[in-house]
Amino acid sequence: MTTTPLTTRPFGRALCAMITPFTEAGALDLDGAQRLADLLVSEGCDGVVLSGTTGESPTTTDAEKAALVRAVREAVGGRASIVAGVGTSDTRHTVELALAAEKAGADGLLVVTPYYSRPPQDAVEAHFREIADASGLPLMLYDIPGRTGTRIEPETMIRLAEHPRIVAVKDCAYDFLGTQKVLARTELAYYAGCDEHNLALYAVGAAGYVSTVANAVPRRLRSVLDAFDAGDTARAARLQQQATPLIDLMMSAGLPGTVTAKGLLGALGLPAGPVRAPLRPAGRETVDQLLAAYERLVTA
Repeated sequence: MTTTPLTTRPFGRALCAMITPFTEAGALDLDGAQRLADLLVSEGCDGVVLSGTTGESPTTTDAEKAALVRAVREAVGGRASIVAGVGTSDTRHTVELALAAEKAGADGLLVVTPYYSRPPQDAVEAHFREIADASGLPLMLYDIPGRTGTRIEPETMIRLAEHPRIVAVKDCAYDFLGTQKVLARTELAYYAGCDEHNLALYAVGAAGYVSTVANAVPRRLRSVLDAFDAGDTARAARLQQQATPLIDLMMSAGLPGTVTAKGLLGALGLPAGPVRAPLRPAGRETVDQLLAAYERLVTA
C-alpha cells in the first residue's frame, strides 16, 4: 500500500536538510560532507538538501555552495537526489546561484522567499517565475515566513504551480489549512519542513519531509513513513511520538537547528565542525541533553 503516487515525489520521500561540515579552522570540509552524505543515503535518505538554512547558506560563499554540490554528487552518485539551496533576497543573485548549481550537478533547486525586503505577493510570484525560467532544474519553493518575513500565500502558490518547473514546496508556514487548500488544487509535492509535522502532513497527502533531525537519526524518521505506507498508522504515530523529545530539543529549544545538529553530530563523532559566526556552538549542557534524547530514541 502506498498513499502517494511516486510521480508526485520528485525528489523522493525522506530528505535530509544536511548540515555543511567545516574544519576546526572554519573552512569548508568537503571530505566530511562526502562522508556524511554517504552515511545519510546509506541510512535511508532518498535525497539531501544542501545549502539550506541548516546548511548555513547565509555564511557560505557562492564558490563553496557549488563545490559542496560537486563533492556530494561524487559521493552519492545516482543513489540520491541533490537539491541545492540557492535562495537569496536578490533575484539576480539567485539566478546566478541556480545556474551554478545546475552546472555543478544538482537535481533540483530550493528557493526561499526573498527575505528582509518583504516584497508583495505579485513580486514574490515574479521572483519565483524568473528563477524557474532561468535553468532547466525543477524548483522546490521554501515557505518559511517566520524567517523571511513574507509568506507565499496559498493563492500565489496555486498560480505558481502552473509553471512546469515549480514542482514542490518545503512547508514551514505553520498553516495546516492553507497547505491542504494548495494540496487539493495543485499537483505540488509538499515536503514537511518542520519535523513535528512529518507524519501529520504526510497523512493528508504530502510527499515526505525535508528534515534537520535526519542528520542524526535518518533511519528512525524514515521508519515513520514506512509504517504509514504499510498501513500501520498506529505504529507510525508511535514512532513519530518517540522521536518528539529529540525533535523538541533540536528544533524548539531556543537554538537554531544548525547549532543543535552540529553539536549532536560532533558528539557522535560524525562530520560537523563549528558553526560560522554570528552563530555560536551549543553548550555542554545542551549537547548532553541532545545525547541523552538521542540514546533514548535509538534504543526505544
